[in-house]
Parts: sequence; C-alpha cells; structure tokens
Amino acid sequence: MRVTAGPPGLAWQELGDGILGAFSGRSGGVSSPPFDSLNLGLRVGDDPAAVAANRATLAAACGVAAPDLAWMHQVHGADVCYLSAGMAEPPGPVDAMFTDVPGRPLCVLAADCLPVLVADPASRLVGVAHAGREGLVAGVVPALIAAMTAAGASPALMRALTGPSICGGCYEVPADLQARVSAAVPESRCQTTGGTTGLDIAAGVRAQLAAAGVGWIRSVPRCTKECGDLYSYRRDGTTGRFAGLIWLSPARPSDAGKAP
Repeated sequence: MRVTAGPPGLAWQELGDGILGAFSGRSGGVSSPPFDSLNLGLRVGDDPAAVAANRATLAAACGVAAPDLAWMHQVHGADVCYLSAGMAEPPGPVDAMFTDVPGRPLCVLAADCLPVLVADPASRLVGVAHAGREGLVAGVVPALIAAMTAAGASPALMRALTGPSICGGCYEVPADLQARVSAAVPESRCQTTGGTTGLDIAAGVRAQLAAAGVGWIRSVPRCTKECGDLYSYRRDGTTGRFAGLIWLSPARPSDAGKAP
C-alpha cells in the first residue's frame, strides 16, 4: 500500500489505480472544546455552523466542493445503500454505502468505532462501513461486501483498509457483553491490558473480511483512546468525530496526459 503526499492535513492511501482513501484527525478546524477542532459530526452537540465549516475544510483538502462529500446517518446497523449519481446522500439511516461515481468522496464517521474502506479496482466500486460493537454483530461489513459483489465487484479483487479505532487492550466490556459479541464473531474476544474482559472490533472485522473472500486487508494500527489527536468517546465522553474517506478520482492517474 503506497501512501502519497496529498493536500495539507491528509495522507492519501492508494487502494487502486485512481482510488484514494484517507482518515482525518482532530486538528485544523474551528470547533470549540470539547469538540476541538475538526469535528465532522453533526449529531454530537457541536455548533452546526462550525461543523459545516469543518466539512468545507475537509472538502477543500480533497479538492472537491462540500456538497460532493457523501455522509451517512449512522445508527449501528447493517443497512447498505448504493449512492447513485443523482443522490446527495443515502435516503435514510445506514451504516454502509458504496458507489461507482467518480469525484464523490464517501465519508464514515467514528470516535472509537471502526471506519472501514473497501475498493474493487477492477469494477471501479468503492465503499465505506461504520463497524462498532453492534455493527460487528449485525454484520455490516459482510453486508457491504455482499452488496458490492451483487453490483459486479469481486471479493477476491477487493482491497480493504480499516482505520483507527479503540484497541482490544483498551476496550473493556462486561463478561456477558463479551460473550454475546464473541458468540457472533469469536475473533473479537480478547483481554484488555489490565487483564479484564475486552473486545477487539478490528480483529473481528478483519476476520469477517477474510471470511467474505477479501484477501488484501490492511489496517491503520492506531488506538483512538490512546491517541490524543483522534476523537474517542470512551476517553472523553462528549467529543467530536473524525472521518474515513474513499473515492474514485475523476480520472485514473495512468490516464493523466492522454488524449481524450
């Protein structure tokens, strides 16, 4: 996986020819504490005008207009939406979406949950998923893989990148909750660094991706609770949200400079 220099504030990760992914941080925005400063979530109690300004900053870093960014109303479920050229955003609450429309960055918000980016360079389909504890159990990531496959993608050709999330060493949960989640996804069971019952959402999602036939799986190994430059609900309670983004560039890099 090659990381290339991009606009200020984001490091692009190439997931295929002309397919770019990135994860934002929490600096460079205008939100006041406790949302300081690049909060991108509208449903966390921040000033909507500040969030709009932050989203415009993110769009500018991507080289697109703010309305070109596609956002979801995330509810910890497993519903998936195909975003067509005429849609500004999914028509209802979803936790995954995909598209084949160039120049439309798909955005997924997180603050401990796992943001997942998926691309099939051959079919030119890209998608995002929001995988928290409940989304893991519900199977939101397998649902995204299935939906993209039904639209013409191939799991064997897909590339998946999981972003920052709370790590298993920090995610302490009651024993009965661990039992319920790990009954659905055994790979999520873990012990915390303190020796208590925990959950490793990223490990669970990686197992689901592998079971779905995705062979190219990479991770950003950063814990949101441990990294102060990322938002963490577990650490801070009232806080903002960072974003994972994936999109098809309007032209493939290999096509640059070619005659139309």
